[in-house]
Amino acid sequence: MGNIIIEFSNWIWGPPILILLLGGGVYFLVHSGFVPFLRMGHAIKLLSGKYDDDLAPGQISSAQALSSAIAATVGLGNISGVAIAINMGGPGALFWMWVAAFVGMATKFYTCTLAIMYRGKDSAGEIQGGPMYFIEEGMGKKWKFLSVIFCVAGVIGLLSIFQANQLTAVIQAVLIEPDTMEETVRNRWIIGFGMMGLTAVVILGGIQRIASVASKLVPFMVAVYMITVLIIVFQYLDRVPEMFKLIFVDAFTGNAVMGGAVGAVIITGARRAAFSNEAGIGTAPIVHGASKNREPVREGLIAMLGPFVDTVIVCTLTALVILVTGVWENTENDGVRLTLEAFETGIPGVGKYLLMLSVLVFALSTMFTYSYYGQTCTSYLFGADKAHFHNYFYLATIVVGAVVSLEVVVSLVDGMYAIMAFPNMIAALYLSPKVRAATKDYFTRMKAEKQ
Repeated sequence: MGNIIIEFSNWIWGPPILILLLGGGVYFLVHSGFVPFLRMGHAIKLLSGKYDDDLAPGQISSAQALSSAIAATVGLGNISGVAIAINMGGPGALFWMWVAAFVGMATKFYTCTLAIMYRGKDSAGEIQGGPMYFIEEGMGKKWKFLSVIFCVAGVIGLLSIFQANQLTAVIQAVLIEPDTMEETVRNRWIIGFGMMGLTAVVILGGIQRIASVASKLVPFMVAVYMITVLIIVFQYLDRVPEMFKLIFVDAFTGNAVMGGAVGAVIITGARRAAFSNEAGIGTAPIVHGASKNREPVREGLIAMLGPFVDTVIVCTLTALVILVTGVWENTENDGVRLTLEAFETGIPGVGKYLLMLSVLVFALSTMFTYSYYGQTCTSYLFGADKAHFHNYFYLATIVVGAVVSLEVVVSLVDGMYAIMAFPNMIAALYLSPKVRAATKDYFTRMKAEKQ
């Protein structure tokens, strides 16, 4: 079964999905008039809360929505996913992660604008957003099959099995270090049940509790991680220019993978970027669709900051630690263990504990938000009165994720992400003229208000 999952994931992440995500993102970037670059300042100002409307329909504020979305994306994809990308595609994979991130900002702007523009209601009458709703509300009932495909893949792909797997691995590597395989398996089960308990305390409180916890955890976890990374990078500051040169050269030669297959490096970078910032996958519109905002474009502008923070800043810092310490060249470690080795090399004795703290917070915050994504998909498929059953299924799979192999876990999530991307991107492209018209109208009104 594991081999089937791996083969399916490798098959579906071929040229079609690459063209859809990167090509679609480039289209959104140009079609919007380069909003991610030209309107970044306005997007940051929106986070001040000046334009918040507590009376608007929705369940959380826009800032809480962004915190929840970043909590889901700034996670183990940034720690383990980057290591996997370098291991699979060499340093050049990071360049294509950057490309995917910048076009991903445009994609998130479009999809999260649509999440407010075409909100729907679940069977309980609660306002909801996300690809499943803007497909049905914006494209019409005849396209509902795309919503169903998205939600089915979402229920499976938005489990926290990857986070559970990698958090278990780092806890064992740093604190326990079992002597036998029997101890390793036993410890994985114990850690899995512990994670399940911690996650249950938060997610059973609903989106308000998830958003509240995420808005407190996200700034803390990003600050601790970035400070630790910068301490290591400054120790190897003389190597940084050399590493950036290597990233750019390797991006177009592909020396680190498959005897110089540049296409494989591009696919690896785009695949890991999608895993990291989820732009084009359709998850962020679910939580942004729940925000209290009457201005669709305003929500899209706030949402587009996610890929920049996630990939351009956090993933780059992680990659630099792995590259400047040189651990990527002479190790058999993969995933979080490779990053762990880099941190231990950079700050001997302390680095591994700082990384473990970051991994713990990153993983748990992602687990909290993913549960809401999956619950919303379940609610759409089976009704709001049955959505709570997803939480119990979700919690049980945390334990499963703690004990299965990394390759199977990554392949399962990757495969489901690709399936989710197709209906999300098709709908966003179809409805893109609506977003462009709304964007023009919004900035015309903003300009008039200043005069």
